[in-house]
Parts: sequence; structure tokens; C-alpha cells
Amino acid sequence: MAALAAASLSVGKYPLSLRELADGNELQWRVFWTLRASRTCVGAVGGFALGAAGFVYQTVFRNPLASPDIIGVSSGASAGAAAGILFLSGAAAVTASSFAGAVLAVAVVLGLSALDKSGSKNTIVLSGIAVHSLAQTGLMCLKLTADPERQLASIEYWIMGSLNGVTGYSIGGNLLLCALCLAALFPLHRQIILLSGDEGEARMLGVSVGRLRLFVLLAATLTVSSVVSLTGLISFIGLLAPHGARLLTKDNRPGTMLLSGLLGGVLLMAADILARSAAPTELPVSIFTSLLGAPFLIFLIHRQARKKLK
Repeated sequence: MAALAAASLSVGKYPLSLRELADGNELQWRVFWTLRASRTCVGAVGGFALGAAGFVYQTVFRNPLASPDIIGVSSGASAGAAAGILFLSGAAAVTASSFAGAVLAVAVVLGLSALDKSGSKNTIVLSGIAVHSLAQTGLMCLKLTADPERQLASIEYWIMGSLNGVTGYSIGGNLLLCALCLAALFPLHRQIILLSGDEGEARMLGVSVGRLRLFVLLAATLTVSSVVSLTGLISFIGLLAPHGARLLTKDNRPGTMLLSGLLGGVLLMAADILARSAAPTELPVSIFTSLLGAPFLIFLIHRQARKKLK
């Protein structure tokens, strides 16, 4: 991970020189701190957050294919970003709008699920599917009203995900919220693992299943929202990293959540480096995460099918 961070700091369209940095070249230091360091930080922290949140989703829902889409965060963020691009101005406004869209979608999902006093995870999933469909419908309507030559292209590029717009001036609040949510989740890692087992046993061990499920899902969703509102939609990190961690640890151990985060950081930084260097113009990050994720998803499906045949 340290090697990837060093590579991320050095790769880019504007060449940096260690000699000029050491001599205090103002332009070189401005590029380093404002663009490269902030982008590397978002790649490492954002990937870590997506990997850890993916572990939470898959554990709580007991579903190896669970992702932020399952409770509407991705679709809400997309609709919010599209509204920001159409009706507001400036990157900060689009970031705030996408974050508001993600949080609003999740608030609606959790509000609907709270109506079911049993606290069943199936209610959250069904509510998420409904909100996802509504947000996608809203996104399509917004696309129809967008200027095809300018606004529509911006919306599509945001949906594909990129760290290109990340600067040192725009990341402070998002990374702070991300850090606070992760700080709330990691002390609860043992209780989160208990949610993947029998609910009756979890209650006997003193776990308030319904409240804990809602809390960890809200914290994980705010974590994802704080990242995707900066970067756009980054596919497959939350799916790949937890599976990779389980393949290494052979189990859902407490350390698996930390390893999921570390693998997420590695994947996102590696994809971002490729996005900057693979072509003359910068490519969306999700192209490279999807190139990794799609074959892995096929492998998981094939593996599950083989297990059922045995």
C-alpha cells in the first residue's frame, strides 16, 4: 500500500521533480499538496472506507453480493449529483448535492423499515429496492432535461466515477465524516459479525439486533456517501475487497473487516494510477475496477454453483 501511495504521488500529467521540491519550487509544491497528496489520500481512505462498508453490508445482509445499491445510496447519490449539475454551479455544490441525495435515499429506506417493528433485514432490502427504482427514475428524468452537449456528458462522467476533480480544498469535510463513521464501526466489529449468525443467539448475548443493524447500516452508508459524493460512483470495490479478505483469512474473523478496508485502498489506488497513465487522456476509475470486478464476480458465481452441485 505504501508503494502504491508513492506511485500515486508521482504519476500525473504534470511531472514532479524531487530536486525542485527540495529546492522549494512553489508551483511544484502546490501541485503536490493540492492535487497529488489529496488525490492519494482520497484513494487510500476512500478505498478503505468502501472496502470496510462492503464488509458490513455483506455481513449484515448475509449476502455475498450485497453492495451500496441494496439500500439506495448509489442511486440517491447519482440523482443528487445530476440535480447539482443541472441546477447548481461549482464542484463543491455538486458534491454537496450528491451527498444530500445519498443521505435522503437512505433516510427514506430506514424510515420505511422502521415501520416494521420486527426489524427484519428483508424490510430494509425491499425498501432499498423501491427507493433505488424511484431514484433511477428521477435520474432518467433529469437526464432528459439536460443539455446533451455539456450537462449530460458531465452527469455520465460523474456516474462512471473519477478522482480527477479531487483537490485539497474539497475533501476536508467528507474525509472527516468518513473517519468518524469508521471510528464508530470498528469498535462494533464483533457485534457486526454476530449479525451474520442466528438472531436469537445474538439477542441471548445481549445484542439489540434491530437497533444495531440500523445503526451500522446508517454508519456504513454515510461512509460510502462521503466517498462517492467526492469521486462519483466507484463500482466493485465494496464487493471485491471483503471477498478478497475472506479468501485470505478463511473466515469472517474480526480482522477481516480491517483487511477488507486495506484491500479496498489498494484496489482504488491501483485503479486510479491506471486511470491516469493508461491513455493520453484520463479515464474513469470504474473502468479499471470493473475490469477487475466482473471476472471476479463470474468466479464467485461459478464457485457457488460448484458448491451446490457437491
